Amino acid sequence: MTSRPALRLPPALNTEIHDCGYFPELVADAVSLALGTEEPVAHLVHHEATFNRDEIQRHLSVLVLTGSRLIVAHTDENETPGEPGQALTTTESVPLRRINSVALSQVVSHPERYGSGRASVAETWLTITWGTMRRVDLEPATCADPDCEADHGLTGMIAGDDLTVRISAAGDGEAKVQQLVAFGTALQLATGSFG
Repeated sequence: MTSRPALRLPPALNTEIHDCGYFPELVADAVSLALGTEEPVAHLVHHEATFNRDEIQRHLSVLVLTGSRLIVAHTDENETPGEPGQALTTTESVPLRRINSVALSQVVSHPERYGSGRASVAETWLTITWGTMRRVDLEPATCADPDCEADHGLTGMIAGDDLTVRISAAGDGEAKVQQLVAFGTALQLATGSFG
């Protein structure tokens, strides 16, 4: 494929993508095309390994917040024995007004020391829902009678499951945990103005 001239990414975002070393030109091109002429307000680059049977596969997520959209870019490798390597990159553009929920969870070590500088955030989770994906958790329904053998069908819940990013201090470093907190906070503030 003939390469297209990439739209210009902000230097910090471009550097983070290239520092991952994971198909940087492909990822930067996909993100820049989705970004277009908009200026990023905040971004997060998350490179992680996933385990698939006997092999380790890499995955890169790039989240970019603009004044009107959340851009979500995912890139995965697809290795099939005996065939040339492939990468799949997908970008999704979500209008901020469509985001239903932004949940930022933090696991804090030594919470009794919080505020003194001696506590630390060990792990952070960012969950964003906008209604594209739903997860259904089902289990057998029961009644209050412990001797009942009737089939009461199933019960369950439907939960939004569009995107969850987990970053830990042990695996990704404290600076990356703080980046996720900053990005999640910026996204919460941005989506709050559309309520």
